[in-house]
Amino acid sequence: MRDKPVEELTEIEASRELRMLAKEIAAHDKRYYTDEAPIVTDADYDLLRRRNEAIEARFPDKVRKDSPSKRVGAPAAISQGFAKIRHAVPMLSLQNAFDDADVTEFETRIRRFLSLDEAEPISLVAEAKIDGLSLSVRYIDGKLERAATRGDGEEGEDVTANVRTIEDIPETLPAGAPAVLEVRGEVYLSHSEFRRINQEREAESAALYVNPRNAASGALRQLDATITASRRLQFFAYSWGELSAPLAETQFEALQRLAEFGFSINPLTDACDGAAGALATYAKIGEARPNLDYDIDGVVYKVDRLDWQDRLGKVSRAPRWATAHKFAAEQAETKLLAIDLQVGRTGAITPVARLKPVFVGGVTVSNATLHNAGEIERKGILIGDTVTIQRAGDVIPQVVGPVMAKRPDDAQAFKFPETCPVCGSEVTRGVDGQDAVARCSGGMVCKAQRLERLKHFVSRNAFDIEGLGGKRVEELIERDLVQSPADFFRLEARVRSGEINPGEWEGWGETSVTNLFAAIEQRRVIGFDRFLFGLGMRQIGETTARLLARHYGDLLNLRTAMDTAAAPESEAYQDLLAIDGIGDGVAADLVAFFHEPQNQEILDALANELTIEPVEAPANVASAISGRTIVFTGGLEAMSRGEAKARAEALGAKVVGSVSKKTDVVVAGTDAGSKAKKAAELGLEIWTEAEWLAVAAGEQSA
Repeated sequence: MRDKPVEELTEIEASRELRMLAKEIAAHDKRYYTDEAPIVTDADYDLLRRRNEAIEARFPDKVRKDSPSKRVGAPAAISQGFAKIRHAVPMLSLQNAFDDADVTEFETRIRRFLSLDEAEPISLVAEAKIDGLSLSVRYIDGKLERAATRGDGEEGEDVTANVRTIEDIPETLPAGAPAVLEVRGEVYLSHSEFRRINQEREAESAALYVNPRNAASGALRQLDATITASRRLQFFAYSWGELSAPLAETQFEALQRLAEFGFSINPLTDACDGAAGALATYAKIGEARPNLDYDIDGVVYKVDRLDWQDRLGKVSRAPRWATAHKFAAEQAETKLLAIDLQVGRTGAITPVARLKPVFVGGVTVSNATLHNAGEIERKGILIGDTVTIQRAGDVIPQVVGPVMAKRPDDAQAFKFPETCPVCGSEVTRGVDGQDAVARCSGGMVCKAQRLERLKHFVSRNAFDIEGLGGKRVEELIERDLVQSPADFFRLEARVRSGEINPGEWEGWGETSVTNLFAAIEQRRVIGFDRFLFGLGMRQIGETTARLLARHYGDLLNLRTAMDTAAAPESEAYQDLLAIDGIGDGVAADLVAFFHEPQNQEILDALANELTIEPVEAPANVASAISGRTIVFTGGLEAMSRGEAKARAEALGAKVVGSVSKKTDVVVAGTDAGSKAKKAAELGLEIWTEAEWLAVAAGEQSA
């Protein structure tokens, strides 16, 4: 179906493809944002999302609850050696635009969400997107108190000592600055400084940095601040977090205030009229790009009016009022030497192109993902071909396709195996055999899946056990000491009993072993959301894990619910589907995970080793709906449904898509229909739009 024009799809074909796309895109989101191991390029990923959006536009009644259009992932990076800081206001990621049509659609979405008249002008601020590291610097009473990296958006690293060495970041602010001010921006390394550092490293026979961003990252995360100071990092401010007083009424004016406080603002920043003005600025910045002394990978557009930004809010972890317009990728040609297969933690088998090394986009590329078997066939790639390579978004290597004029006579087609290349288990493609992603059915029996699941379990966004990198986990598995997650928490007892002696292993000194056991012990108490994410379930990323943790409260409640949710018509299954953001695909995978005997054994073992704490509820203002479950049905006149939902969540409510006995409030607009009828039958509290608006405006409190 993927090659069939959207306008030619039948309703049945549309439903089927939307289901497949939802699963496929969700898998890519997890690989990119949580595993940091993407198997598809920006360009290919964008094609999947565009296809999904096009089908949804033609068949709006077929839009799924787990639609990719309803979520945006976010990367995270918390390294060892630094204390952690929780951001008072989350640091959000950005949605992407890849062409002029996407930018026009961005403006259209703003107008639609805010219910703006076509004649209402929308001013945007366009600024060059720096290819660096996001940083938040907090000031109290005009003095720099602390600085933190973005991390996972909610928790980052304390790099205060290193940040004090950056000249662009003032130690104190002038009179007139808010008493509490978090300035956010990008740390970067100039091209000239990058060349100087690499020249010094070359003279010392040290490994060279591949690009300025990597060098900047290494400098900011130095445990010795004097080394950071020697790297001459720079900083552009572009945003803010917590404020005790407003900076201005518009984004552009607020940036000028930050400049008055002593921060550097990127000179390639301008206010412009709507999408047309933004695109003109994009072209101008693109022309200036080759002559800049720092890397940029696109242009960011933000709604200028701050009151509109507040109303627009965010979706998942990205603001609705901003988007990043990426530059086109750089390309090169090289030879495809072979195609290897990799097995991931969920069993996904990914073909990887092994290439004759080629320099493109600032780095040497020797391999690139080929996504899946269907992608190889669609692009017509043969082993031995000369292929075009690009780094989509200047980051992920992508095989664009073969250069047909250079195809050799001995080029060979690639045949996807029917059994797992690691364990020999059967390869499946979903219940109906039509899924795009092929998977090994071996589960934890498969050594590759076991390794990847255990590496994910101890990773920084899951259990975050210091000292357990990929090589350490692999070694523990090879020595048959760890075969399931609970085994990590039994290691120390086995050492104390004399059953195992790590002192006999190369590279395992007494200090490293002691530190490792201490790090493991610290993770015996874990938040429920981190616990769920650490299990490595298909389609359960950090955001979904947090939703489940808040909905069910604890592991016992979740397991009990999943035990009774096997039947789609059951109340437990319907309750699962009612969680906003959980669709049929996610629900099916979740139920299947909890019904798998292997996984039940893992959960039982972990429950005996750990204390799993309820996820901390978000801080909310007192309101009539704080902590309550709310359903919106029918048409709203004063605000769009999206704005109503965003406002309800900001007031501490849990917004769900269907009415049940667990629903607290139903807001019934015009033509409310069956949901309002069911609410009345259940005796639920039903509000008119006027009553909802009073709560949204803060006129009613808890």
